Amino acid sequence: MLPNRRGSDYHPFTDWDFLNALEISGSVGDNTGWQPAHMCLQSPDEQIQAIVPLYIKSHSMGEYVFDQGWADAATRAGMDYYPKLQCAVPFTPVTGPRLIAKTQEAENALIIALKDICRQNNMSGLHLTFGDKSTVARLSEQGFLARTDRQFHFINRDYINFNDFLTHLTSRKRKKIKAERRRALDQVTIKRLRGDDIKPEHWDVFYKFYLDTSARKWGRPYLTREFFAAIHETMRAQTLLVFAYQDDIPIAGALNFIGGDALYGRHWGAVRDVPFLHFELCYYQAVEAAIDMNLPRVEAGAQGDHKLARGYEPVTTYSAHYLTHPGLRDAVANFLNHERRAVAQHVNVLKHHTPFKKGNNEH
Repeated sequence: MLPNRRGSDYHPFTDWDFLNALEISGSVGDNTGWQPAHMCLQSPDEQIQAIVPLYIKSHSMGEYVFDQGWADAATRAGMDYYPKLQCAVPFTPVTGPRLIAKTQEAENALIIALKDICRQNNMSGLHLTFGDKSTVARLSEQGFLARTDRQFHFINRDYINFNDFLTHLTSRKRKKIKAERRRALDQVTIKRLRGDDIKPEHWDVFYKFYLDTSARKWGRPYLTREFFAAIHETMRAQTLLVFAYQDDIPIAGALNFIGGDALYGRHWGAVRDVPFLHFELCYYQAVEAAIDMNLPRVEAGAQGDHKLARGYEPVTTYSAHYLTHPGLRDAVANFLNHERRAVAQHVNVLKHHTPFKKGNNEH
């Protein structure tokens, strides 16, 4: 049995095992446009004081914070936008630690070093995506441009079980969710697998599901089969697979990672079309699992206004962008001023359209 890393500050996507799995599997590295360039800051006695997950990018794919318009503008102005530096977890639109430092002094030194690297190597900029709000605020004080977007998260308000959660919804939404679950569960059997219950053959099946979704969404898969093998060896205690079966044959699956204070839904796929099965595997099963594990929230990935009607609430996400060219920086800054206001207005509107009874979704 692998150790269960469940401290409240544990974050699976900046776990060395996760980032290493991306590299040893070839999911990032040569010919992927994601060249690892992780940086650490050491004291004179060679003790690590700060570290940052960092990649040299030759494109803008797999980031979920879209800057292709900025790249097009740079090209029209005769500037090279690539390569650029990306402080992020590849293919993972999840907020988490990015500038990992023991002290504020170490973080400041790290920021200065990152900016110097951009300028000295004629890079267009550095993009820190899905950072926490406080980190982005500090970066804004040091010349970075702040950007916002929105996601939908399930907030676990100490629910006893899924039915308890449903009692906090309006009658109409509660009936709709029950009907969706009934339609899906009448046609499949659900199994949740975690830790040593997950076998290599489960990953063979899940990879087929993943390839199907990747082909439809992106045209090609980001992750290799070897990535899932590496995760199985080192992180299966932090993974939750949810499979749907018909006649004991798996037809769909969803992959979640377990953090110290959240369940993170990452990938899913299906080889048969079953009404509402996507909602069941990716949203409702995740909610049940988070309640069972006493996790405060579920983060189900980017996009998806349809999550709102299923009990997931709008939250703001943050990124920070350092651009070395003054003209490009000014143009982007003007764009972001308008975009932040639009995002804030949208999130505020969405908060008034959650499916909860009045007063039931207040913190």
